[in-house]
Amino acid sequence: MLARMLFTLLNRLHVVEKLAESRPIRRAAQITAYAITKAQLAGQDASRRVMRSQTLRQVREEAGRVPSDMGEVGSRLRRVRETFVNEVKQGWKDGSRQIKK
Repeated sequence: MLARMLFTLLNRLHVVEKLAESRPIRRAAQITAYAITKAQLAGQDASRRVMRSQTLRQVREEAGRVPSDMGEVGSRLRRVRETFVNEVKQGWKDGSRQIKK
């Protein structure tokens, strides 16, 4: 019964307009728009960082080479891992600095 009453009220244009003009609803819309914009910017920044990533560049280079033996494969994987770990550490430090601001 309550759901039906809410459905009926929300289907009336003047009730929806009144709600849209209310301060709490406008503020909720502002906060939502801010959060979406902030998330989009963070996503774009992250994708730019991935494209500039030394790890990605190194993986591409290593994928194009044919290894001569298993020792070479191990050393390549070790170099890629070290690069990746360094980039994660640097990203962690950058993120910590941004949070502190």
